[in-house]
Amino acid sequence: MTDSRKRAGNLPDAGGHLIPVSGSTITDFPTKTLKDKGALLPKRRKRAPKAMLNGHLARRNPAPGTVDHVVWDTVLAGFGLQVRASGNNSWIVQYRQRGKLKKLTLGRCVDIDASDARTKARTMLAAAALDGLPKRVKAKPVPLFKDYANEFYANCFEQWKPATQVSNRGAIERQLIPNFGDIPVNEIRKADVIRWRDSCSAKQGAFNRAIPVLSGMLQYAARLGYCRVGSNVARGTPRYKREPLERYLTPMEFRRVAVALKAAEAANPTQVAIIRLMLFTGARPSEIAELKWSEVQPPRLQLWVSKTNAKYIYLNRQAEAILASIERSRDSELVFPNRGATKGVNASTIWDKVRRQALVPDVRPNDLRHSFASAGIMDAVPLATIGKLLGHALHETTARYAHVADGAVCDAAQRVSGSIAGHLGLGR
Repeated sequence: MTDSRKRAGNLPDAGGHLIPVSGSTITDFPTKTLKDKGALLPKRRKRAPKAMLNGHLARRNPAPGTVDHVVWDTVLAGFGLQVRASGNNSWIVQYRQRGKLKKLTLGRCVDIDASDARTKARTMLAAAALDGLPKRVKAKPVPLFKDYANEFYANCFEQWKPATQVSNRGAIERQLIPNFGDIPVNEIRKADVIRWRDSCSAKQGAFNRAIPVLSGMLQYAARLGYCRVGSNVARGTPRYKREPLERYLTPMEFRRVAVALKAAEAANPTQVAIIRLMLFTGARPSEIAELKWSEVQPPRLQLWVSKTNAKYIYLNRQAEAILASIERSRDSELVFPNRGATKGVNASTIWDKVRRQALVPDVRPNDLRHSFASAGIMDAVPLATIGKLLGHALHETTARYAHVADGAVCDAAQRVSGSIAGHLGLGR
């Protein structure tokens, strides 16, 4: 036998001597020899028993000599059955959360069946797996429109003027809640708004006043998180086109109104003073009815609250005379207080009698403002000046009187051309 074969068939011991080996591979080496020489071998781990966990396995009586152990499920990793020698078995779940091993008991097998324990374990394992990941923000519970209206009142109504609060609340109560009250705010669709619009063909003015209120409510709902931003279904809904009601008093009608006012002055001096002040200033009815003495600063009225915010109303000689004739009340700051001194006098009832007596039943209180503008234009007052007298915030608002100005210019042109024709001997 050669030295190479000897080397291949023998292994050296600790002292360097050759030890005969029956085979040429390490697997044939006697285990006890390595153990005797001090070599260390890894110990094999016992594998935990696994099975498809169900109720039959949980109810099985333990065999004699059984020690406590865990049987793990073959389908759901981490779900196990704690088997006890006493037979009091229980369901467990084991998982690792943020580096720590956790083992929890789900319940005894006599109290919870296998399917419920498996569902509970799956939920806990999923929660542990998702722990630390970004979570979706829970959506805010969306109220019905009629419930949201109360929240809108509380948060937004203080930003409006008292008159606007009254008109907008009326639009919400009479128009919006009956049509959208039982619908969640985020489920109002464009088709719902269009159907409501079509149902208002006989009440076009009511729809035109209510649709901007609905748009504002949906816009605020998006800010609160009830709706998606940019999902305002009321925006862009066309309003009903209505011919503007422009009624102006003619010079003859002015004279008839003056006679009717003089006849009603003895019985209703305060209401007649309000109507006359409206005629001479072009102010809105509410601006005169709620006028305060602190706002009377001749030669003008300085209103802190009006439809277009703070504004000036310029007084003429006739308007100053009316204010000078009013006796100041000790109980109220208002120039025209009612009997209770709580708010201004409403002159609409007296105006209804006056306009019927003056044979102008179609003239509304606000038409006196239009008549003031038309009278100024007929006297060649520029549109810009008219807008300043009326307190218009936008020039486009005054432009509605442009056709009246065109008529005054045409009349002036006719007078000029008639005069030239007379000079030329052609007749007027």
